[in-house]
Amino acid sequence: MIVASGRSDRHVGAVADRVIRALKDGGFGRASVEGLETCDWVLIDAGDVVVHLFRPEVRAFYNLEKMWSDEAPAERLNG
Repeated sequence: MIVASGRSDRHVGAVADRVIRALKDGGFGRASVEGLETCDWVLIDAGDVVVHLFRPEVRAFYNLEKMWSDEAPAERLNG
């Protein structure tokens, strides 16, 4: 899983387009893509690799990194 941010919706869209093109050029077929309409959060599912591209505010709101942290479950509920 790759989590990255762009500076704006336009930047997120440009990075997503480049990643999708690189996947196709690399022979990894058609990746499943969601979120290109608004480019707040673009999800690119290429099978073994999933790419999340966010605008900074959206990344902070969803905080995926916390979901994958080493904190104990009780700490997650209370934090």
